[in-house]
Amino acid sequence: MTEPIRADGGRRVRLVWVYPDLLSTYGDRGNLLVLARRASLREIPVETVEVNADQPVPEDGDIYLLGGGEDLPQILAAKRLRTDGGLARAAERGAVVFAVCAGYQLLGHEFGGVDGERLAGLSILDVTSGRGDRRGVGEIVADVDPTLGVPRLTGFENHQGITKIGQGARPLARVTLGVGNGDGTEGAFAGKVLGTYLHGPALARNPGLADLLLSWAVGPLKPLPTASEEWARQLRAERLAATTTTG
Repeated sequence: MTEPIRADGGRRVRLVWVYPDLLSTYGDRGNLLVLARRASLREIPVETVEVNADQPVPEDGDIYLLGGGEDLPQILAAKRLRTDGGLARAAERGAVVFAVCAGYQLLGHEFGGVDGERLAGLSILDVTSGRGDRRGVGEIVADVDPTLGVPRLTGFENHQGITKIGQGARPLARVTLGVGNGDGTEGAFAGKVLGTYLHGPALARNPGLADLLLSWAVGPLKPLPTASEEWARQLRAERLAATTTTG
């Protein structure tokens, strides 16, 4: 049995960055850095593990992160993750999974291939993705499901995917600017698994979302000092002001 995590300096929180050699576009590795930083500011010990596509995915991680990627790397990642099985087993035992764009799509049952053909995903999240008629490119703003207690999201998107959410998941947010899933919603979540189309990186632009993921792994978090939050507040204010001006 995995040793419980304590926020008082106990067992290290294991952050597992899955397939950075295939899924790491638009600075998505920043999500790993943000989680590690926000944990360390709270004196929560962290261990980061980067797992390439030729390595087995460890099953004892606490938070797993997947980034975006082009079509062919996404297809290869899906095949290797299905064969490996480690990520699916980790999610089944209750680990936190956070996936962006291509990573989000491959968590579902299906996603669109190079020519729009249906390809099997991991079925970790009850969503199905395919290729839409238009490409979503640019800033995105979305209001989060109120049950999650996370402020409005900002980010940027660059995808032609559309994602339909099944009964076993819920939309992460409702879009006020941008495309998202293609039906007025953005991302999806179920249990401790959460996917989004947001780059930026998402957790740098939305520290409340980073703290949600940490809290799923370690329990309630203590607030950060005001000085530690200043740059995050400035970035959020800047991006929200920019979307208000251009939106």
